[in-house]
Amino acid sequence: MSSNTIQFRVVVNAEEQYSVWFLERPIPAGWTDTGTTGTRDECLAHIAEVWTDLTPRSVRERHGSVPA
Repeated sequence: MSSNTIQFRVVVNAEEQYSVWFLERPIPAGWTDTGTTGTRDECLAHIAEVWTDLTPRSVRERHGSVPA
């Protein structure tokens, strides 16, 4: 199977950290499907667009950057 035909989904955890996950595999505990699917490159491009602050949510909350 070509890397262009393998489908992925974008997942996010409680710390608002993003990752790609194989579409046909169950989502691991602690992660939530964002609804974005596509090739690995498409999913990574989406993550680059939406995940602009790599600081974990709990750290941002401690510093007052995010409402609790």
